Amino acid sequence: MSSHSIPIIDFAPFLDGSAKQQAADQLLGSFKSYGFVYLANFGISNEEVQEMFDLSKRFFALPHESKMLAPHPDSGMHHRGYSFPGQEKESQLPDSGDSATEADIPLPSVKESFDIGREDDDLMPNIWPPHHILPGFKESCLAFYWKKCHEVEKNILRALALGFGLEEEWLVRYHGMPDNGLRLQHYPSIPLESVLTNKSSLPFLLCPFTSYIEANPRQVLFQDNVGGLEVEDPNESGRFLTVPPIPNSIIVNAGDFLRRWSNDMIRSTLHRVRAPPDAVTKNGMLPDRYSIPYFCAADFSTVVDSIPGTWSADYPKKYEPVSVEEYVLKRFAADY
Repeated sequence: MSSHSIPIIDFAPFLDGSAKQQAADQLLGSFKSYGFVYLANFGISNEEVQEMFDLSKRFFALPHESKMLAPHPDSGMHHRGYSFPGQEKESQLPDSGDSATEADIPLPSVKESFDIGREDDDLMPNIWPPHHILPGFKESCLAFYWKKCHEVEKNILRALALGFGLEEEWLVRYHGMPDNGLRLQHYPSIPLESVLTNKSSLPFLLCPFTSYIEANPRQVLFQDNVGGLEVEDPNESGRFLTVPPIPNSIIVNAGDFLRRWSNDMIRSTLHRVRAPPDAVTKNGMLPDRYSIPYFCAADFSTVVDSIPGTWSADYPKKYEPVSVEEYVLKRFAADY
């Protein structure tokens, strides 16, 4: 493990128009080299992010019976509502892009989570707890989804399009009815010893035993101050770089689908979550960890082919066209 070297990009020059192309080139360059980037000054205030973390903590502090009033269905095809510890599974290693292998066998996760999507999504309607359980929960989640995260996503898409030498709205046009997901996540506090000595039953919780890759095109990640995210060094297989929380910034993960869409010009990087060495308390407990990922997908109706400029006669297309719906739902189904 090594300290981070993921680039930190000030996104303000893109948002205010003072240096759009420079910021766009930096963003695409980081995705090509690492598959990850820190974005500072990305368009959401610190106070707004903290309000969502406070709301997340209030939800997960509810009794189990209250959280189960908005249960995630048994099938991963309907990715909404509350998932209790152990319900979801995590793939250990990267997807090959086409078919599952033994390396893709999912293992149980002991985190708990709550998944939110578009309120008008007929394919995967949202599943909310009753209003009296946590007043304002639904309204705050939807506002953060639409008014905050979706705007950040569109600006990232615009920057990527400029980085590829395309018209600024080229990627945004594939995201008219986004099948995105906002997820509140909680890794409960547990004894460090129980993780280190019982990895078969606790394979994925702030620990070094599993790694994974996102199927979605992009992920915007809000971390708490505990941290724990690590990404594989692109220059040395098996060596991981720490990706600590940096105030006033977010982590953006390109994801496996954007790798495919870019004809492998962009990296999809193996990453994992483990306990930071300095996070263990004096009594040997790992602290609670909270994170809020926003998963970004193109419209399900979109059939994706390689982005213009990512292929040529000398560097042909590596992948057949695929629909977003086919690709993403296949990965959702593998998670439950």
